[in-house]
Amino acid sequence: MPRAPRPEDLYRLRIPTEPRLSPDGRQVAFTVQTVAPTHDGYRQAIWLVPADGGSPARQLTIGSKHDRHPRFSPDGRTLAFLSDRRLAIEEDPKAPKPEDREDGTQVYLLPLDGGEARRLTDLPRGADWFEWSPDGSQLAVGSASVGSTREEDARRRGKVLKREPDTPPDSDYRYVDRLNYMLNGAGFTYDRVTHMWLVDVVSGDARRLTDGPVPDEDPAWSPDGRRIAFARNRRRDHDLRYRRDITVVDVASGGLTPISAGADSLFFGPAWLPDGKRIAALGGRIPANAYRNDIWVFAADGSDARVGGGSDLSGRHDIMPGSLMNSDVTVGEGTRLFPSADGRWILFSAPIDGGYDLWRIGVEDGRLERLTSGQHYVSSFDVVETGRRRTIAAIRSTPIDLPDVHLVGLESGRSTFRRVTDLNAEVRSEVSLRPAVERHVTVDGRDIQGWLIASGDGRRPLVTEIHGGPHTLYGWSPFWEFQVLAANGISVFYSNPRGSEGYGRDFNEANLRDWGDGPMRDVLAGVDALLTDDLADPDRLGVTGGSYGGYLTNWIVAHDQRFRAAITCRSVTDLPMLFLTGDISQGEWAELEFGTVPWNGATILREQSPITYAERIRTPLLIQHSERDIRTTVGQAEALFTVLRSLKRPVRFMRVPDENHELTRSGTPFRRVENLVQVRDWFRHFLVDGRRTLPPPPSGRSRRARRREGVAAQR
Repeated sequence: MPRAPRPEDLYRLRIPTEPRLSPDGRQVAFTVQTVAPTHDGYRQAIWLVPADGGSPARQLTIGSKHDRHPRFSPDGRTLAFLSDRRLAIEEDPKAPKPEDREDGTQVYLLPLDGGEARRLTDLPRGADWFEWSPDGSQLAVGSASVGSTREEDARRRGKVLKREPDTPPDSDYRYVDRLNYMLNGAGFTYDRVTHMWLVDVVSGDARRLTDGPVPDEDPAWSPDGRRIAFARNRRRDHDLRYRRDITVVDVASGGLTPISAGADSLFFGPAWLPDGKRIAALGGRIPANAYRNDIWVFAADGSDARVGGGSDLSGRHDIMPGSLMNSDVTVGEGTRLFPSADGRWILFSAPIDGGYDLWRIGVEDGRLERLTSGQHYVSSFDVVETGRRRTIAAIRSTPIDLPDVHLVGLESGRSTFRRVTDLNAEVRSEVSLRPAVERHVTVDGRDIQGWLIASGDGRRPLVTEIHGGPHTLYGWSPFWEFQVLAANGISVFYSNPRGSEGYGRDFNEANLRDWGDGPMRDVLAGVDALLTDDLADPDRLGVTGGSYGGYLTNWIVAHDQRFRAAITCRSVTDLPMLFLTGDISQGEWAELEFGTVPWNGATILREQSPITYAERIRTPLLIQHSERDIRTTVGQAEALFTVLRSLKRPVRFMRVPDENHELTRSGTPFRRVENLVQVRDWFRHFLVDGRRTLPPPPSGRSRRARRREGVAAQR
C-alpha cells in the first residue's frame, strides 16, 4: 500500500531538464539530475528515449559529475554536451588542487553510432554554453577565456603560471569599479565575463569572436550560418540599469550589427525566422515591459535599431511568456521562441490560470492561439519540423505527477500529452501524493487564485505558504514541502496575491508601492474562506514563505496575531538593505517598485519594511537564512533576530552554512532534506502537538559540534 511522502524521499528523485529532439524528431535527449551517493551533491547524465516511446529511456553518459546541455548535430549523428569529467579523469600537474582549475567544464562529442565521447574544447577557463552551426562544422561556444591557450590567457590576464621559489602568493584583493559584480550562486562574476568563441568540430581550433566588458548571452545562428544573434548590454554604464539588446555578429569578420536599440530596451532570447531577414526576441522597453515580457520581431539588417523600432506581436494580448513558476521539484527553464518552418507562427510557453501551457502567435497579424490546456506545468519544450510533420517534446508535471518527458499531440483542436519516460516509477509506486484543490476569493475587485492540499477531512491544522518574487507565481506544479506537511496532519494553502505573474500587467503591478497590506489582504482572505468552510482550525494556523514570501510572512505576523507559529525563510526585513546589498544592489528596481531610491531618505521604504514593526511580533518564529545568500543577504535575518531576541520574543535563528538563496530548490541534498525536517517539526510542534513554547534545539550535527567545541574549550 502506498505510504506518505517523507523528506528523505528527495534523495531518490530523478529530475529531467533540457529536452532536445533529434533533427528527424525520432529521439529525445535530455539531462537527468540525481543525488550523489554521499548526499552532498548532485550528478547529471545525458539520457535518450525514442519519441514514440517504443523502448525505455536509457542513460547515454556516465554522469560521474555533471554531463548536461545535450545538443544533436544537424545531421543527427553526434550528440554534443557540456561536462566537467576532465577534473576526474585528466590529471594536471600544473594545477595541484582541483579547485584551482578553471578549465573543468568543456564541450564533448559523442558519436551516436557507437564509441566514447571525446573532448572537443580546451579553453583555459572552460565552456559555459554552446550551439551548433547549421552545417555542423563548428560550434559557437561561450567562455570567459581571453586566450585560446593557457599561456596566452594567463599573459593577457596578468596571471603568473609558474612561480619562482620563495616568492609570496599573488594578491587576492578584489578591486571592483562597478555594481553587479556578483551573482547569487555563482559568487563573484566581475572577473569572469563570457564571450563567444568559434570552435572547429574536427580540429578543435578556437577563435574568439567577441569581447568587451559585458557577457554575451542567448546565441542563435542564422539559417545560412553566416551570422549569430545574441543578447548583451551595450550601454556605457551597464551596471546601473538592467538592459539588454539584440546584436548580430558576422562569423567571418566579427563585425557587429545592432538589431534593437534604445536607452530603455530589454530584449533577450533571439530566434531567427526561416527567411533569415527577421529576428524574434523576448522582452520590451522599460517601464512598459518592466513586469511583462512580450514577443517582438526586428529586421535582421539592423534597420529597426532605433528608438521605437521593431514590432510588438503580443502586447495587446496581455500574456506573460517567461514568467517564473515556483516548485521545489520541477526545474524552471523559462521559455524559448520557436518560429514555424513556414515562418507564419512563433511557438512559446506562458502561464494561464495557474497552469503553464504552449501557445503560438502569428508573425504577420499577432493572432494568438493556445495550443495546450491542463492543470499542469510545462516547464520546458523543444520543437522539430520535418516536412509536414511537427514533433514537440516537453517536460510536464502536476501537483501529484513528478516531471517526466512527454510527447505533445496537437490534433483536431485538442492537445494530448503522452509520457515517454517513467524516471521515478519506484517512488511513484511507493508514495502517495495528495491532490491540490483550486480555490478562489475576491479581494478589492480582484480574483485571487489559490490551492488547498488537505491533510484530511474537516477542520485541520493549516499552514499558509507564500511565494517569492514578488513577481513569480504558484500553480499546478509539484511541491515536496507541501506534501510532507500534509502527510503530517497539516493542510497547506497557497495562493497568488496581487503582484503575481500570469494574470496580466495590471494584476502584476498591483503591489507597486504596496508590498505589505494589499498582498496580506489577498492571502488572509483565502485563509478566512477556508475557516468559513470549516476546512481549517482557527486555533492551529501557521504561515511561511521564502524571499518575498519571507517578507510577507514577517509583515503578516507583525500585523495579525492569529497564527500559532511561523517560519520566515531567506527573507527581506529591511528594504533599504535589500536595494543596497547583494546582487540586486542598484536603484532601478527600488524606483520601479517604490518610486524612490534608498539613499534619498524616502520614508516609504522604512514604512514598507517589516523590521519597522518587529516589536509587534509575538508569534513563535523560526528564521531560516543561508549564509552565502547574496540575493537577500544574511544581514536581513540577523537584524530581525536581534530585535526579537532583545525583546525576549519566542524566536530561533537557523543559519545554514555554505548555501545560497536557492537552498530549498537546488541546495545541497542533505541540507534540503534537513530543511524539510525542520519545517515539518516546527509546525508539528505548535500546530499538531499544540505546544506553546519553543521546542528543544534539534539534535544532530549542530549539537555534536557544540559538545566538541565545549570539550575543546575546557581543555
